[in-house]
Amino acid sequence: MQEDDLKKPKEKSIWVIAGEYSQVGMILPASVFVGYVIGYLLDKQFGTTYLYMVFMLLGIVAGFVSIFRFIKKHED
Repeated sequence: MQEDDLKKPKEKSIWVIAGEYSQVGMILPASVFVGYVIGYLLDKQFGTTYLYMVFMLLGIVAGFVSIFRFIKKHED
């Protein structure tokens, strides 16, 4: 094997790339949903009415952080 072969990154197939980028469309809704469910369950447990909003906002923040990390990782 030549030294140039070791330095060259392997090219991904179009299906792998499509699969990776389709994750972006699911990150934010999934994060918001999980945050909402956790807040809702805690509201039921403690008899409050505001925790679902707090955890939903935390889910939104977590979703955007995940999207920014994904974009930073896949920059060319």
